Amino acid sequence: MERTYAEYAAHQAVELLAIDSPTGFTRQAAEWVLNAFRSLGYEARTTVKGGVLIDLGGSDENDGLLLEAHADTLGGMVAEIKGNGRLQLTALGGMRPENGEAENVRVYTRGGRVIEGTFQLCNASVHVNGEYANAKRSYDTCEVVLDEDVKSADDTRALGVEVGDIVCFEPRTRITGSGYIKSRFLDDKLSVGILLGLAKFMKDKDLTPRRRVYAHVTVYEEVGHGGAANVPQGVTEAISVDMGCVGDGLRCTERQVSICAKDSGGPYSYEVVGKLIDAAQREKADYAVDVYPHYGSDVEATLSAGNDLRHGLIGAGVYASHGYERSHIDGVWNTLKVLKGYLEI
Repeated sequence: MERTYAEYAAHQAVELLAIDSPTGFTRQAAEWVLNAFRSLGYEARTTVKGGVLIDLGGSDENDGLLLEAHADTLGGMVAEIKGNGRLQLTALGGMRPENGEAENVRVYTRGGRVIEGTFQLCNASVHVNGEYANAKRSYDTCEVVLDEDVKSADDTRALGVEVGDIVCFEPRTRITGSGYIKSRFLDDKLSVGILLGLAKFMKDKDLTPRRRVYAHVTVYEEVGHGGAANVPQGVTEAISVDMGCVGDGLRCTERQVSICAKDSGGPYSYEVVGKLIDAAQREKADYAVDVYPHYGSDVEATLSAGNDLRHGLIGAGVYASHGYERSHIDGVWNTLKVLKGYLEI
């Protein structure tokens, strides 16, 4: 597979990263995904739950493969409008306040306004707050400071802001000249780009897999039930294409594809993991096999919902997960190689 498909995948991810889509606020991102697959010539539909299910073709419908990635991200929700007009948040997914401190945010009101602000430690000036360094960062000690002239809760409500409004953190996406991809929320929009890269490769080369292949881009992964529905009839295996972990105790780097043998939900299918390793070796992909200590995936939700299938997990290596994340075009390319090998196309 040519490296140009990895570059295509990365640039598709960049487009998707520009669309705010924390869990529960994903309609616009899902529409983009739907149109992106349809523009490549694939049959795709929106599920009742809000995800996108794509038929990538193939003949054997009794041995189907489901590839899962997710378009929902971390974010926040307004939990309280404070007396000074600032906002206390509650997390959507695993958004850590320490990782969001001093980041620009957008508040989406029910009335359609988008109001900018910054997520800051309360009393955020070092020159004023003598306990700045010692203050614990939490959603009780941090707040959104709106970029509007507000001094009271009534001032903020007059802008249309209310409890339950969605707060989105700026992703700060960029691709460096050396091929590194940096952004919040590469988990898992980079993998959506990878599935689009695979779909474009298959379409350009007029390739039809032996087995029926589907893709499901879910929208509730970050809260644990994204993959719990919409498994097409005849599917016998499901693979989450999500971020590969990079960190102490793991072998994977951002330039590799990671094959996960086990995470906090238990071991992945020994058979599927073995076939993924075989595919990586056949395609000469640079890969690592790792165990993730603090991780869960869409495909585990698929199993927990009672589906009788084998499961696996792969992904391009991503450093600083759930923070300001980093991967590399080579990691995308190696992931595409494994998928190509697994589909035997």
